[in-house]
Amino acid sequence: MSWTEIVIETARDAADALSDALLEAGALSVSVEDADVGTAAEQPLFGEPGMEPRQTAWERSRVVALLPAGADAGALAADAAAACGLAPDLPYSLREVAEQDWVRLTQSQFDPIHIGKNIWVVPSWHQAPNPQALVLELDPGLAFGTGSHPTTRLCMEWLEAHAPQGQSVLDYGCGSGILAIVAAKLGAASVAGVDIDPQAVEAARHNSERNGCAIDYFLPDQWAAGERRFDLVVANILSGPLQLLAPLLCRQLAPGGRLLLSGVLVEQAEQVIAAYAPFLPLTVAARLDGWVALAGQLAPPGAD
Repeated sequence: MSWTEIVIETARDAADALSDALLEAGALSVSVEDADVGTAAEQPLFGEPGMEPRQTAWERSRVVALLPAGADAGALAADAAAACGLAPDLPYSLREVAEQDWVRLTQSQFDPIHIGKNIWVVPSWHQAPNPQALVLELDPGLAFGTGSHPTTRLCMEWLEAHAPQGQSVLDYGCGSGILAIVAAKLGAASVAGVDIDPQAVEAARHNSERNGCAIDYFLPDQWAAGERRFDLVVANILSGPLQLLAPLLCRQLAPGGRLLLSGVLVEQAEQVIAAYAPFLPLTVAARLDGWVALAGQLAPPGAD
């Protein structure tokens, strides 16, 4: 069986409204593409992970809608155009989409990821390339963090090089729980994770159970900030929130505790370092693909 997509080129300002109108008119799904993709006029949309991009569509956008079986493409396009104030004779084209094993196709895009010296992140449908390594079974999901992004990789490599053996660890902004799980597998005595997204907290709990790690996860309103102190606090978020969280994160540190931050672009590093300067000194611990990890340590007990 094959499916049919209707393809409509439109200006940036109309792309969102047209997408919504097509869904209301009966389209099964809608996506927006760059109409100039593959040409010299192609436009990348920039934005940090988790943040809205500056633009939500391209100057020349291509709206692609998947049609239900037997749908009248012309009538659907006319209805959508009328709903958002566009010309009723809106030009469009059709393209066929062959039936595929979408699950297998999606799985084929995710192979095991080798990180640092001895860490492998392995989807459940793969065998671990090296069962003797530190293996995390983790499927791509709703929560950010599978080890593929440079910010996550920087943190994982730092944790491997500074194993928190016998220490208490807090992963603030835990996402999928990947950093908390790595800390636990590297011998941390206790690990906790906090995230603002309920789905992330549930995903992290599920991932920890699959990996045999006992980790406590919380939403911020469940977290008794300040009642516990940790030997290591890890936060892989974004530069803006990291600066705002400086007092809170530093209050979580035990005397002599270490702080690891990521989600920071190279050009943002000095701003983040300045935000933490009243609490502890931070330095650039590592760089990768334009991102940095920052690390610092509170003065130990009795230090001047």
